[in-house]
Amino acid sequence: MALLFKIGASALLALPVALAVGTSKVCSNPLTSCGATTSTDTCCYNSPGGQFAATQFWDTSPSTGPSNSWTVHGLWPDHCDGTYDASCDSSRAYTGIGSILTSLGKSSLLSYMNTYWKDVSGDDESFWEHEWSKHGTCVSTLAPACYSGYTSKQEVGDYFQKAVDIFKTRDTYGALTAAGITPSSTKTYTSAAIQAALKAAFGVTAIIQCDSSALNEVWYSFYVKGSVATGTFVATNPVGQTGSCPSTGVKWLPKTGTPTTTPTTSTGSTPAPTGGGSISGSGYLNAITSGSQVGCLISAGTWYTTGTCATFTATTSGSGVTLSTSKGACGIVSGVFTCASGVASTVFTSSSGYLAYGGSTNFYATAVPSGSTQATVYTASKAVSVKFAWLNK
Repeated sequence: MALLFKIGASALLALPVALAVGTSKVCSNPLTSCGATTSTDTCCYNSPGGQFAATQFWDTSPSTGPSNSWTVHGLWPDHCDGTYDASCDSSRAYTGIGSILTSLGKSSLLSYMNTYWKDVSGDDESFWEHEWSKHGTCVSTLAPACYSGYTSKQEVGDYFQKAVDIFKTRDTYGALTAAGITPSSTKTYTSAAIQAALKAAFGVTAIIQCDSSALNEVWYSFYVKGSVATGTFVATNPVGQTGSCPSTGVKWLPKTGTPTTTPTTSTGSTPAPTGGGSISGSGYLNAITSGSQVGCLISAGTWYTTGTCATFTATTSGSGVTLSTSKGACGIVSGVFTCASGVASTVFTSSSGYLAYGGSTNFYATAVPSGSTQATVYTASKAVSVKFAWLNK
């Protein structure tokens, strides 16, 4: 379960105007962390913390987060041998992380964290403060000196944004359930089967952790080419890290009393869409129905609540954009949103950050998908109305 860090709750302040922030240093020849190098530019080369562990929780006692999703634990800059530094700059052990993110214009990020970055005791703020002060302050490329026109605390936004971005590419729940490994109070699994499912999904070995033989953490390892803020994360097999699960008899207990998806805000009001930016570059299309985020579009263009969100590439075309995924171009084919090789690109528009077709931001499905079901997305009216909010990658 999540560790308890009772440092005192901080009130979230909704600042009316986002701060203007500086830019991370542009690296002309970025190097990949943990490689052989003589570089001393730690704004472009993560050192000594060059192996990043993107860690996730599965909390069941009590349960936290949606019942069909793991939650974020943190992003840890380990040395290239499994050891690590901690709490590297006490002067930047900031409190009030929610207020900082809001002031930086990252309210959508904060909304997402309120659902998917949870503390088992309910004190999310203290948990975020701990992760930042212990691990975030040790990321060399996020030092204030690595920014041009630095604004106080802007590195906090980059740290949490990147941790969430990486989390969205590692749908542990979807990877395991696709392999027939499902939460259960009675079933048990082998560690080898769990690790094989994760490797099949993501291409590299993951570290799994257990508490009393119950699966409760997964660690994914990355090197970073360039800065954490602007560089490229490269998936890798872990070095020097070990798991704690037995070889057999591993339980994956179900969460109890938690919904599948219930994004909330600090004020308890109806959440804003997780998106809202102009549709350009690379990003995700999050499904919004009845005012809440419920999954996203995956690479074939279908709506899924447990799969990995697809990265869409938006290309300007006249007054709109065309979209594509790893499957190919996206278009409306016989009234269905489809992405595949050979599909003729449709020019879409946007309104307030929502994808639009034919002047409307409303798309439809016959039902809200759940479990392993993928919902076809239609342009003609069906039982369920859904909008798709763009989130920049």
